[in-house]
Amino acid sequence: MARPAADAAGRRRPEVAILGTTGDAGRAYPWASVTKLCTALAVLVAVEEGTLALSDPAGPPGATVAHLLAHASGLAPDRREAIAPPATRRIYSNAGFEVLGDLLGERASMPVSEYVAEAVFVPLGMAGARLAPGASPAHGAEGTLRDLLALGAELLAPHVVAPETLAAATKVAYPGLAGVLPGFGPQDPNDWGLGFELRDAKHPHWTGSGNSPATFGHFGRSGSFLWVDPEAHLACAALSDRAFGSWAADAWPVLSDAVLRTAGERAEGRHG
Repeated sequence: MARPAADAAGRRRPEVAILGTTGDAGRAYPWASVTKLCTALAVLVAVEEGTLALSDPAGPPGATVAHLLAHASGLAPDRREAIAPPATRRIYSNAGFEVLGDLLGERASMPVSEYVAEAVFVPLGMAGARLAPGASPAHGAEGTLRDLLALGAELLAPHVVAPETLAAATKVAYPGLAGVLPGFGPQDPNDWGLGFELRDAKHPHWTGSGNSPATFGHFGRSGSFLWVDPEAHLACAALSDRAFGSWAADAWPVLSDAVLRTAGERAEGRHG
């Protein structure tokens, strides 16, 4: 039986208010591809520090760090083999994030697992989060719901990177590219930021019908997700020990709309 955990946080400066929790918020779960949010944020930290530049060559010929982050490098999903020229298709690529991890580790003179910990987990107080040495920076992290909500709070009101940096990373990179959103089929366009999947006008999608087009985040095959809706000033996260499937595609949008509705009702109550 799955033991899901779900939570939401609303941005109410200067503190984050927790709206509600179900399940065991202290249990560690695998994050699968939600890991990419941590790796992308670590890369943005490295860019601000001067360790990397988004324009640095990386991956196949003609590709850059930005192409890899945006799944626009042309690399195959799980092989370090180019199957398209850069910036011509949105090919969701775990291999691309693993290339990024190798490059970041080389430039920072430490394993990517250590860099992600020092750049993201430690400053955000994500005490239960872990990317084990040698684990994939594309899908190898695990942690608790509290850890994932700490990441969501950071993405609502960033501190480890400048707000301008995050804002640029959550805009469409290489607009107009078509591709497949894993689990939800072809999307044209299949908009993506720099490591952050963008809702925009995608349909079908794993977020709710009430989520704004500005919503960004990621989901994972472990039954995990984190979305951030900057217009609603809300982040929502869920972890599960039940692998992604049709149940998630059905349940997550309903959950997301319920979270948005509850947050809206509470806001009205405070101002009524």
